[in-house]
Amino acid sequence: MAPRAYPPMTPNQFSVWRAPQLSLRFWPVFLRNLLVWRKLAIPSLVGNIAEPLMWLVAFGYGMGALVGQVNMDGPHGSFQVPYILFLASGSICMSAMNAATFEALYSAFSRMHVQKTWDGIMNAPVGLDDIVLAEMLWAAFKSLFTVTAILGVMLALNISHSPKLLVAWPILLGVGITFACIALIVNALAKGYDFFTYYFTLFLTPMMFLSGVFFPLEQLPHAVRMVADWLPLSSAVALVRPLFMDQWPADALRHATVLVVFAAVSFWVALALTRKRFRA
Repeated sequence: MAPRAYPPMTPNQFSVWRAPQLSLRFWPVFLRNLLVWRKLAIPSLVGNIAEPLMWLVAFGYGMGALVGQVNMDGPHGSFQVPYILFLASGSICMSAMNAATFEALYSAFSRMHVQKTWDGIMNAPVGLDDIVLAEMLWAAFKSLFTVTAILGVMLALNISHSPKLLVAWPILLGVGITFACIALIVNALAKGYDFFTYYFTLFLTPMMFLSGVFFPLEQLPHAVRMVADWLPLSSAVALVRPLFMDQWPADALRHATVLVVFAAVSFWVALALTRKRFRA
């Protein structure tokens, strides 16, 4: 009996930049992370919400007593809002960014490089692309869980009771997805945990101060403002902040497009770099 002839592999099938090969097999990987996390859910939640709440209390109530009101531009002209409300509506986006980033960096790197969990999973009929997708969605879920708890505290503190906050919830999920995709690029390049310091110091920290979280973007020099307007965190704040004030965001399509483009491009790059790392 003659051996079966297989079609030759094309160069694109060997390329790390080939199209994502995704399937529903990502779901067991996601569930695996969920089952492991359930054992540490309460300490994880406390750790994730403690820092943003300290920012909110220290700056919102402390500095808010000095600042008082913040001028905002709305569809019907300028208006003033309490600084605690201004800060809360920006810090919730920062919390989504940080929660997704920490999970897609430290936890994902531990599973990929230190514990070799990914290698074990790939012994089953699960591809590397599905693992990367599962890690991205898991990090986004962790960020959504975190911001939901923080939103509950903000509601309890009577910072905002706008019904439009229901719309902010899926937007914050999108923020988590975006920053999880970006963080997975760094995860694919990292040789150790110390490498993440560059990402936090050179990218995340400057973006926190240039995205309108702590003060209006109008305070920035024009050249800096032009760059800041296209940062993913700036777009997230621009979408979420008006909802806290019971208004609809202006130029919502542009800001949503910025987040989608950052997420899609970053996921593709992260997938390519991870394939290169594993030589898949």
